[in-house]
Amino acid sequence: MRVVIVVFISLLFTACKKDSPKPPSAAVLTFPLQNSLCITGVSITPSTSRVEFKWQTADNTNTYELRVTNLLTDITQTVSTQSTSAELTIEKGTPFSWLVITRNTEVQETASSTTWQFFNAGSQITHAPFPAQIIAPLSGASVVRDINGEIILEWSGADVDNDIVGYEIFLDTVSPPQVLAASPAASVSSIKINATANTIYYWKVITKDAEGNSSDSGIYSFRAL
Repeated sequence: MRVVIVVFISLLFTACKKDSPKPPSAAVLTFPLQNSLCITGVSITPSTSRVEFKWQTADNTNTYELRVTNLLTDITQTVSTQSTSAELTIEKGTPFSWLVITRNTEVQETASSTTWQFFNAGSQITHAPFPAQIIAPLSGASVVRDINGEIILEWSGADVDNDIVGYEIFLDTVSPPQVLAASPAASVSSIKINATANTIYYWKVITKDAEGNSSDSGIYSFRAL
């Protein structure tokens, strides 16, 4: 009889035990497309339009937080929703980046989608390149020099007109960097630079296109070891 009671209590405990809540998975972005010209916005004023952002359903998610950043002003707008789409009124003729943060109210962990960028259509016939995306070194990173005392600088460039002609890489030990370290062609997305150990460097990438337009990546820093 005692064995039966023990087994019953064990089964009851197992039945009542709940699975631990799981953290949310990252959302997959669908629209506006990466490095695209968005022409679907509904005109609101001569300078703004309303754009609908879309993404796929993420597992273990209660709410989504849309973050859209004006790449010229670095101002970010946010919207929270339980849906897989949201609308925002944003400036025409302007490059933006966007991402989605997923949340589950039962856990503290959140997840972030990849970051996409797009150009919200305006009256322009030609468009400036997107600001180059810095891949490495990330800002604030400590980087070990190779056997030759060199470090690789890597970036990614894009333009909705697909007419990038080249880059200007500025590198210096002061901010903003004033020294032009290299002027690679459009097909180049990394360079090697000589670096001094235990030194903080500042760098940025200027992207240029065939129409004379340009964009600035902003300033990033790293410590050479």
